[in-house]
This record gives sequence, structure tokens and C-alpha cells, in this order.
Amino acid sequence: MSVQEVEPRRYGIPLSALNASQIDAIRRIPRHEDSKPPAIEARRPVDIFLSEDYWAKERDAIFRAKPVAIAPSAVLPEPGSVMAHDGYGIPLLITRDRHGEARLFLNACTHKGAMLVEGCEAHKWSTVTCPYHAWTFGLDGRLIGVPREETYARFEKKSRPLTQLPCKESGGIIWGILDPGARADFSILSDQIASDFEHLGIPHAHAYGYRRFELDANWKLVMEPFLEGYHVQRLHINSIGPMGMDMFADIIPVADQFGPHLRQTSGRGNYKPEVLDDPKINIKSYITHAYNLFPNTVVVTSPYYTSVMMMMPVSAGKTLVDYHMLTESAPDNPKAEELYSRSFTIIQDVFGNEDFKASETCHRGLSTGAIPDVIYCGMEEAIPRFYEGIEAFVEPMPIAAE
Repeated sequence: MSVQEVEPRRYGIPLSALNASQIDAIRRIPRHEDSKPPAIEARRPVDIFLSEDYWAKERDAIFRAKPVAIAPSAVLPEPGSVMAHDGYGIPLLITRDRHGEARLFLNACTHKGAMLVEGCEAHKWSTVTCPYHAWTFGLDGRLIGVPREETYARFEKKSRPLTQLPCKESGGIIWGILDPGARADFSILSDQIASDFEHLGIPHAHAYGYRRFELDANWKLVMEPFLEGYHVQRLHINSIGPMGMDMFADIIPVADQFGPHLRQTSGRGNYKPEVLDDPKINIKSYITHAYNLFPNTVVVTSPYYTSVMMMMPVSAGKTLVDYHMLTESAPDNPKAEELYSRSFTIIQDVFGNEDFKASETCHRGLSTGAIPDVIYCGMEEAIPRFYEGIEAFVEPMPIAAE
């Protein structure tokens, strides 16, 4: 289809809606035939995936000490919203109080520690009441109701609020630090990434679909497919690859780094620089943005929706993945519902039965001792960058000499 024949945009955003940095990255994308991947030499020892001791160091230095993404803002769209979360192995309670502020608490009643909310559904509540003895808390964490309060000697409700964790909302993502004694230091977050997400509409998106995956693989192996395009035309050959929908070319993206966070911008299979001259196009139909947010979150744009995934380690060999599908708005007609429903089914199949399955088979293979290390090529150059971010906080493991 020529530039003049491009259909009017019904979904998505024009190029002009993006910020200057995003537009610059897009204009740096070469024609597919001019894309030349570099040759690199990069390896990592197998033990970073298999060692429980190494995972414990990651947990203590990163997952308990640094901000981690908890959920998209879209799951709690309105003031007076409450949701439980247990993906990081700690029972958490996310609230949006009556002023619209997102807060994060330990999901434990300050009477006897009973969990206040179970399940992962969002609730529209003005308060939270413990199911055990009906202690009631405001969404700001204050204890506001105690049955038979007169039977407690020398007791004041203000002395027993919920235990609050440092929390910040940035770019449509709710972040938390999972140590109640930690300083609320969110300086590692990127203002550029937050601006990118604002321009992509993520803070105001609709939470269309959600699924949790339970994987027998190290969390870093689950992250790896979303850091490279080397696998796309091979692993996905019959789905989104050349024998299927043929959505993507065999190229490397334009990579930009903001602190430990990575942004990869690539042209889809139909991309030619000339399409940028048409102001009517949905830029997301021609460009894919893939963000790797330190340490464990992936955001990928598609023409009609955005995928947000948190890869949450349970142990060295087990990972939970929270997959969220965000759309511009709730479907308001049967055609939109059919489009979103079909997209949700396809992406679960591609990620679940291809990317995530590959991560699990890699973990099983590495566990055999077949190889001492993993090697990376120029089509995977973002993966060593990702590991350098981790190694800034966790001492790297030595690589055996060949």
C-alpha cells in the first residue's frame, strides 16, 4: 500500500503524538535491507540462572531494596479502589485513596496479621475490613474501626495503622519498594520512560485482560526473549513470523538506555521510512516499542493494545508472570470487543506457548550441565546490557576460561 493509500487511523496515535526522543529513535530506524547487526562477544555463566545463592543476592540487593513494578495504574482506575497482590512472595495491598493517590501496604491486619483481601481482583471499596475480627482500615492505611474497642486497655487506633511500603506512580506504572524500613528512593526510575509512557497513553489506558503464568524457569531467562529479535522469525515462524502473520523483519532495533532501563524501537515488517510522511497513520501499526524496565518488567506496544508483563521470581528456578493487556479504552461496540478478544487470545498463545515455553526448556537444558555459559550474538546485544544493570548491584559470577 502506498503512502497515499494508507487507510485513515481508527486506533492508535499519530507520530506527532510522541515525544521528541521517541520520534528521534523512529527516524534513526534504517530500511530493513540496510540494517547491519554487529558482531559481539558476550557470555554469562550458567550459575546466574541456577544458583539459589545468586538468586538470594538478587532478592536482597534488588527485589527488596530497589523499586519494582507492582501493576499498571489501569488496574486501579478510580479513587476508592483496592487490590491484593502476592506475586513477589509478600502479601501486598494496593489502594487508590479518595484523593486518587496510589498506596502500597502489607496485606496484614495489625490485630493478628490476618490477610485483609484475597484473590487478585480489583474492588471498588471505600474501606477495607478484616474478615477475622472486622478491624476496618481507610484506604490511606488508618485504622478507623475496632469492634468492642472499650475492651482494649490503653489502646489508640492511631497506633495500629497498616504497614505502608514506599510507593510511587510513574508513567502509568505503580512501583513499590518491598521493605517497610527502606527509604523511599525512586531515583532509579526514568523521567524519559515516564514521558514516553505518557505519550503512548499508558497512564490513561483501560485494563482489558489479565493472566498469571507460573513458569519453571529463572526470571532472567523469561526476560531474555523480550530483549532481542533474533528468535522472532525462528521461534515464532508459524505464528507472528514469516510462515504466519509475518509481522516482523529479521533486524536489530534502535536501542536507547536510560539508567538501567532499555528502550528498543523497531520497524515492523511493513515499515518503510516513507510512511512517516503520512500524518494519518497509526504509528504503532508500523513501529514497535519494547521497554525493559529494571529489573523485571516488559512493556511492548502493538497496533491496538499494549502488553505489560512483570516477571516475578519465586526462586532460582521458578517465576510468576503477570500479563496485562491494556487498550486505549474499554470496547464500546462488538467489532472492538472481537478485535481485543482475538488479540488477547493470540498474544497469550504466542507468549505462553512459545516465549515462555522456550524459557522453561532453556532452564531445563542448562540444569543438565551441558554447557558452562551462555553466549550472545549481535542480534541479542541488549541482553548483556540488561545483565550489566543487574551486576551494578550484585557482584558478577566469574566466567570459566575456555
